[in-house]
Amino acid sequence: MARQDRAERTRNAILDAAAEVFDKRGFAGASLSEILAKAGVTKGALYFHFSSKEELAMALVEEQWKAEVPFVDLEDGSLQTVIDLCHALAHSIRTNVRVRASSRLVLEANFTRPAPEVYRRWIRVLTQLLERAQEHGDLRKEWDPALVADWVSATFLGIRTQSEVCTGMADLHDRITVQWRVALPGLAPPRRVSRFQPSGSVEWGATT
Repeated sequence: MARQDRAERTRNAILDAAAEVFDKRGFAGASLSEILAKAGVTKGALYFHFSSKEELAMALVEEQWKAEVPFVDLEDGSLQTVIDLCHALAHSIRTNVRVRASSRLVLEANFTRPAPEVYRRWIRVLTQLLERAQEHGDLRKEWDPALVADWVSATFLGIRTQSEVCTGMADLHDRITVQWRVALPGLAPPRRVSRFQPSGSVEWGATT
């Protein structure tokens, strides 16, 4: 048990160090020597857990799905849940270096192997939430939940990228709020639009 705990601590140290380096330098600019130095482990320890830089990067890509989603009840069947999930993901990208590095790696064209499953998984989650929202009367009947899910995913990706380029993601939540202020009148029945909070159900606050 002690050996397993030690191995898990080492793996986490490597992942944390890799996340910092990938977040700062990207996949092409990151070096295993810098990751080793930051993690404080030997080359043998790194290769025990990861066979290559690509495998290490793919492990971080998977971290998006292990990170806890703060303040969002995914069992709730309202359109507000989808809005809150967008803000929660934005919060994680800004505050969790593993999630932020994962997001960068997926976006990078020079990453050795594309990871479309990350997008497909995210779209499936959104589709399921939007199907429940439609059943509850929050999403207009003429909308296909899968199409709306694809749109939400695509617009989030664009907003996240533009926010990072323009402000270092300082205005990410503001941009998502505008996204939903524009979208809600077309997605929700008129009598329900006022029920939703484009800025999210919780106050995310500053993270700088």
